[in-house]
Amino acid sequence: MTENEYEKMLSGEVYNAIDEGLRHDLNACKDLCWEYNQMRPTLLKERNKKLHDILGACDDDTFINQPFYCDYGKHIRVGKRFFANFNWVVLDEALVTIGDDCFIGPNVSIYTACHSTNPVERNTRKEWARPVTIGNNVWIGGSVTILPGVTIGDNVTIGAGSVVVKDIPSNVVAVGNPAKVKRNL
Repeated sequence: MTENEYEKMLSGEVYNAIDEGLRHDLNACKDLCWEYNQMRPTLLKERNKKLHDILGACDDDTFINQPFYCDYGKHIRVGKRFFANFNWVVLDEALVTIGDDCFIGPNVSIYTACHSTNPVERNTRKEWARPVTIGNNVWIGGSVTILPGVTIGDNVTIGAGSVVVKDIPSNVVAVGNPAKVKRNL
């Protein structure tokens, strides 16, 4: 028996990104995100219920400002008292795990999907994915981009506009493109 494309994707293997089953799941999540983004901002309980339909794990205190976009949703797990500001984008072809008491600034993007730099290979629509893990008590400043395979430790601040290309240890402030540790906390 061979693995299907979804299993390959989650295990970090190269997979066919235009597989019919994957496209079905992507479109189902896009519909849920569209519904969430169309809800009145004051309908807090209804919005949180919709987030439970989209995300793999969240609690009743999860708050994500609209608009919010993701690919699969079910691969995103957020901890207690999670907050994300406007225009949070998550390409969750792999798991995205975020700890308790995390704050995401506006226009933050988290990417797990990887593509070949070779244009011939890239045009085959084959890709792979690497998980992103963010610890507890983390603040991600506005317009930060987090690339595939990154782990950010506990008690970290990532400065606005940073591009996180490699792991960031716990108890630090990291800033820049690429993000580098500027000081210990």
